[in-house]
Amino acid sequence: MELDTGTTAWVLASSALVLFMTPGLAFFYGGMTRSKSVLNMLMMSFSAIGIVSVLWVLYGYTLSFGVDAGGHGLIGNLDLLGLKGMTTASVTNGLSDFVFVAFQMMFAIITLALISGAIADRMKFGAWVLFSIIWITVVYFPVAHWVFAFGTPLGDSKAAGGAGAAAGYVAGTGGWIVSKLGALDFAGGTAVHINAGAAGLALALVLGKRKGFGTDPMRPHNLPLVLIGTGILWFGWFGFNAGSALGANGLAGVAFVNTQVATAAAALAWIAVERLRDGHPTTLGVASGAVAGLVAITPACGSVTPMGAILVGIVAGGVCALAVTLKHRLGYDDALDVVGVHLVGGLAGTLMIGLVASDTTTGSADLRGLFYGGGASLLGKQAIAAFAVLIYSFVLTYIIALIVKALVGLRISEEDEITGIDTTSHAESAYEWAGLGSASAGTLVGASHPVPAAMKVTT
Repeated sequence: MELDTGTTAWVLASSALVLFMTPGLAFFYGGMTRSKSVLNMLMMSFSAIGIVSVLWVLYGYTLSFGVDAGGHGLIGNLDLLGLKGMTTASVTNGLSDFVFVAFQMMFAIITLALISGAIADRMKFGAWVLFSIIWITVVYFPVAHWVFAFGTPLGDSKAAGGAGAAAGYVAGTGGWIVSKLGALDFAGGTAVHINAGAAGLALALVLGKRKGFGTDPMRPHNLPLVLIGTGILWFGWFGFNAGSALGANGLAGVAFVNTQVATAAAALAWIAVERLRDGHPTTLGVASGAVAGLVAITPACGSVTPMGAILVGIVAGGVCALAVTLKHRLGYDDALDVVGVHLVGGLAGTLMIGLVASDTTTGSADLRGLFYGGGASLLGKQAIAAFAVLIYSFVLTYIIALIVKALVGLRISEEDEITGIDTTSHAESAYEWAGLGSASAGTLVGASHPVPAAMKVTT
């Protein structure tokens, strides 16, 4: 098939945008943590770039997008180890195969990096590296196959896949969620956000709570950095979502518009909840609301109208604003609200497809949500996909965390945690504190997701 230069140019640009999201995430997480942990937060995101990039070429791509020889749709074959046999002339549906490799590589990178927000301040860096290698192999690569791999292109024997429309692929040759179940996930609500959110919860449970959780404020140390990270994420997310159309076309256009309006609606919904609940909207709230909207619209941006996208954003912003307080009620230490934003937001967006998917966007009368006369069938498929990924990721992550804990230990010492993981693990400090008077690491004032008074623990 002849190379479509417009398609290739758009997906190349989108790949760069998605990569840019990971440094944006590093800034977002880094600003939210305490000043004595910011470098460690950045290191976990940047290490994800290194680890996943190498493993993706070695065997990650073939496990994710190789055709499953057994026809079960669980994991790809090994035919493309090291990208064997791929050349500059390799083209699938008008797109250079190397460009598609790059695009999907960036998805894998940020999925791993997302998990790190749940375990801020307290995980050994070496343990994080070992966990990352095992998790991306055992959890992400198979789930990416389930969700993104459409299988064998019609008239082409090569393994391939995509995050856009399934037209042009042999039915039943791809991952079980996309090719057999028929659930919709345009850009990764299940494979990226539910997957990372469930993993973050499992890893946080095995790791345990930070010293002072529930009693110390643990406020974000740098809210401007949080907002800079949010802006980069919002910008890069257009590549994440609109790029998943795998072409410079109308589907990319509607995904772009849906991404913008859902994110805006979610940011407004979050600060509205804050205003009603706490009496004041916060900068951390508007940033978190925007990210919640980005998360929720990710699976839905290719199946809803702009009006539906606004509804998705409102629901995600409101629900996630409430969900972030659950950690205080239930007692799990999800440091930077990976569960409240990514797991809950991913679930909201994935399930909302079953309610507001429109055939004017999907192009099929069979792919309509309940509110558009489509019945409950699509909603059921969405629920199966969402909870299958959630359960698989949580259980496997919990087991992996226990294995890593037994091999090398998971947690830094209490003394190192009090001193600060930046100093004790990396022999560096993000800031020079000399001359700042009484200011000390980790005590700068900033807004925080509120801890309800009834939930605060006293000694």
